[in-house]
Amino acid sequence: MNSSGTTSSDLEEVKINVKIKLSALWASVTFFYIYGDYFELYVPNKVQGIINGNSMLDNPVKLFAASALLAVPALMVCLSVILKTKINRSLNLIAGVLFTAIMLLIAVTSISEWRAFYVFYAIVESILTSIIIWYAWKWRN
Repeated sequence: MNSSGTTSSDLEEVKINVKIKLSALWASVTFFYIYGDYFELYVPNKVQGIINGNSMLDNPVKLFAASALLAVPALMVCLSVILKTKINRSLNLIAGVLFTAIMLLIAVTSISEWRAFYVFYAIVESILTSIIIWYAWKWRN
């Protein structure tokens, strides 16, 4: 214990830059997207449908569109750190709103016994992207 009554083991609260917070949130969201898609492979008949060509991504255009859409959260991990404040804030607001809306739509349309995990992930992802919106909205220079 030192003269101020604290010990060297006391935890210090460090102020974290909003860019780092946004980046961490996008990284977390991206992991949830990956986990959700991976666990969906365990839904009965899912893999067989993919093998047979009976899936939502059954042509090159749909596959590319899905790839482009999911590139956004992964890119936001680094863009949230490297972009200037004004464009950074705008992109986080736009992407946050877009992905919150998409995930809420997925949550509502995926309600079933075998997709309860998917609904759970969609809700968690929506909460995380809502936090992104909140941080970006209140972010000032």
